[in-house]
Amino acid sequence: MSEYSTTNYTNTPEIIIPSLMESIAKRSLAAASWNFASNAFQILIALARSILLARLLPVETFGIYAFATSIANLSGVFANFGLDGAMLHRSPETADEDQAAATHFTLKLISTFLWALVMFAVATLAFRGTTRLALFVILGAAVVLHATDTAQLILVRRVIHRRLAVISVLDDLFTTVIAVGLALSGATLWALLATNIVTAVLRVVFLYLWHPVWKPSLNWTPGRIAYFLRFGSRNLLATILLRALDRLDDLWTGFFLGASPLGFYSRAYTFATYPRKIIAYPINAVAGGTYAELKEDRQRLSKAFFRTNAFLVRTGFLLAGLLALMAPEFIRIALGEKWLPMLAAFRLMLIFTLLDPIKLTVADLFVAVGRPDRIVAARTVQLVVMVAGLFFLGLPFGITGVALAVDLMLLVGIALLLFQARGYVDFSLIKLFAVPALALLLALSSTGAIFFFDLFSLNDWLSALLKLVVFTTAYSATLLALEFRQALNMIASLRNSWLDRGP
Repeated sequence: MSEYSTTNYTNTPEIIIPSLMESIAKRSLAAASWNFASNAFQILIALARSILLARLLPVETFGIYAFATSIANLSGVFANFGLDGAMLHRSPETADEDQAAATHFTLKLISTFLWALVMFAVATLAFRGTTRLALFVILGAAVVLHATDTAQLILVRRVIHRRLAVISVLDDLFTTVIAVGLALSGATLWALLATNIVTAVLRVVFLYLWHPVWKPSLNWTPGRIAYFLRFGSRNLLATILLRALDRLDDLWTGFFLGASPLGFYSRAYTFATYPRKIIAYPINAVAGGTYAELKEDRQRLSKAFFRTNAFLVRTGFLLAGLLALMAPEFIRIALGEKWLPMLAAFRLMLIFTLLDPIKLTVADLFVAVGRPDRIVAARTVQLVVMVAGLFFLGLPFGITGVALAVDLMLLVGIALLLFQARGYVDFSLIKLFAVPALALLLALSSTGAIFFFDLFSLNDWLSALLKLVVFTTAYSATLLALEFRQALNMIASLRNSWLDRGP
């Protein structure tokens, strides 16, 4: 029996990215390793920046920035026009990487110019004051970032993420120093807007100027143009729906609840996403390229899909459960009492950030196999659920209701997407979720029992430490007890993959 047998895969829920002998496995592991290494450093810097800015800036400032960012990001889908997915998709039209990149760059310049022209006019006519200023700066930085997408996609196609990891680390370093420095000097909105400017400058320097990844050029080959536009148009609706699902809650909160509630909600989302940044971002960054190279081999693609998501679920349940327990202590210690109104929304958003990476990996799967249209129906249903939830839950319950609406939307979407994914990969939902769900339940129960009986009268620091120890111990012990053999296989596969890489 082949080592890639689906029998072995479906019966053993090993929780790693697949360890295959081919170069794709080694490149995927190397790429994920670079992302993990950079993330460990980035998380510390980004968390410190978020905490310091939360203490230094007014709540309303975050609301204004989040509102303008949401408008730019939601409308920015038209600047992309699905072209990025077309560049990543393996086809005869993209086999010549340099020509494909030139075609992508050409079309991206045109679509970005048209988008920017419309959006700057909207910002000028429809908004005033600080919101208009924020839109101008964010839109300008976005134009530059769109121009660097081609070089970044080349690295993603090659599953080579070292440079991208370095850029991310430098981005966090420079944006932190500049944003916190401006906030300390008395700036408010500009402390946040400066991060967009710095990010755009760094991307240009390290993708196009310093040891360029690719020399920008234009190409107007009719066949390639037709392919990009055809693929992009098929992917456009799915991308619009995804962006709407990601940003509509911010826009709705800003319009109907105001800048201050949006400030609380945006910070709740930001801090709730740290579990995803720690574990999920490095995996999601690699998954798309890996799936694309394995799309012709269902067995290996199934193994990659299952192990990737099993890893995300197990680590995500651990981090999200722990943060939910420690949320009151974290807010009081790190952010200050003024941020306590976001507590309920913060806890509810952890559900979203726990499961959202799975939604992204399923989307990567459909793009990799050339069927982005498969996710349109699911996202349409999600959008309907979220819009209804925003009005029926958001209006009476404020940002807590908004968070509930987002969670309901995500649960419905994941169920629909996983059902459709069975057409391309084989996996077991029970093996994917049962053990980590049981571990989470037992860990929450163990920790809750201690504090329910009020056996300890502790300050916030000691209370957080006790929750950390009890929850982590209970969760890890349950996983090891039920998946000990799989854990050993994970360690062995990881070690062998690194040894196979050579010097």
